[in-house]
Amino acid sequence: MRRKALGVAVASTALFLTACSGGSATSNAAPGKVKLVWWHNATADPLKSYFQQVADAYTKAHPDVTFDIQPIQNETIDTKIQVALQSNTPPDLFQQWGGGELAQQVQSGKVQDITAATSAMATGLGGSAAGWQVDGKQYGVPYSLGVVGFWYRTDLFQKAGITAPPTTMDELNADVGKLKAAQITPIAVGGKDKWPDAFYFGQFAIRECTPDTLKSAAKSISFADPCFLKAAQDVQTFVATKPFQNGFLGTPAQQGATSSAGLVANGKAAMELQGHWNGAVINGLTADKAPLGGKLAWFPFPTTSGGAGSPDTTFGGGDGFSCSSKAPPACADFLNFLLNTENQSAFGASGAGLPVAPNTAASVTDATVKGVLAARDASKFTQLYFDKALPTAVGSALNDQVSNLFAGQGTPQDVVDAVKPS
Repeated sequence: MRRKALGVAVASTALFLTACSGGSATSNAAPGKVKLVWWHNATADPLKSYFQQVADAYTKAHPDVTFDIQPIQNETIDTKIQVALQSNTPPDLFQQWGGGELAQQVQSGKVQDITAATSAMATGLGGSAAGWQVDGKQYGVPYSLGVVGFWYRTDLFQKAGITAPPTTMDELNADVGKLKAAQITPIAVGGKDKWPDAFYFGQFAIRECTPDTLKSAAKSISFADPCFLKAAQDVQTFVATKPFQNGFLGTPAQQGATSSAGLVANGKAAMELQGHWNGAVINGLTADKAPLGGKLAWFPFPTTSGGAGSPDTTFGGGDGFSCSSKAPPACADFLNFLLNTENQSAFGASGAGLPVAPNTAASVTDATVKGVLAARDASKFTQLYFDKALPTAVGSALNDQVSNLFAGQGTPQDVVDAVKPS
């Protein structure tokens, strides 16, 4: 999927808001009033405050619409959403990553078709909106799109005598050795949450497999091509070099100072392979809550030798929102508001992610985040996180097997065998 948005102006549509029937939005609202229940995974600033500010601005412009905002920890929100969508009171607006998981929700009739209500805005997003479409219809929109890479401490690299970030796996392995020699934990990983482990498999897969093979595998739900087995073998080989912190299997990814992000934030580890949002997470976990500034930087996953993958393929995805099938019209209209130029520019300036609306790239001022944005926009194909590209149960099984590989309890073939039609 092309992640680069087209240069078309974003329109914000003002719908006439009336009392709505059904769903959780009106159960506690007075006649003529609408309360949108909003679930997102921003439990910390700057993103938590940003979302609140956008909601407040919308309410100011639309006094009949208020919000019940419920921030939910990232590691639990996906499960809570799946359960809630099966109930009679789902959230009106909820976190959405697109791909196969969205397709399943649409098939179950749990997500609202917002094609007509968001057509002008979605057209402006260009190819960036495609991951939130099913059969050509829009069932959600992204507010941030990015790619996975290594976030690293420049001061710890310097201490270990590393003068430039690695560009090949041979160089990365050499740098791991230098960091160990300097008594510095090379890489932090949140093995407890499993999905950070799966990022390594995803990165090796895009190095070993062609874009056409990756696309075909997601469609057929099969990793039968030998390149996927090679990618799993690459993971096993890398884990065997012992680049991670002690006890990494029990380390959470983003919760507290002892999480993998927290270890980088507090100088206990030199690197972490993570998504585009991780800079904001790391800066929020420093001991004094002060940003690391020039001590934190980013580099793309190194190249491997002999793989068939294209060098301009990246691995990543985005964060977005969908409206549940029972949500009132205000839900889709708020998404138009959230994605307008002003609000997307404020999002970019916050440093919490990479905006998708056209003409907002200049709002990203942090030098490191600008580098991530440049990598995203230079990519000709971005492979969506496999646990989102594939059906939910298959993606979870894949993450489990990669986690087992990290623990030394599984085999590369187990990883490949986890991906098959149910």
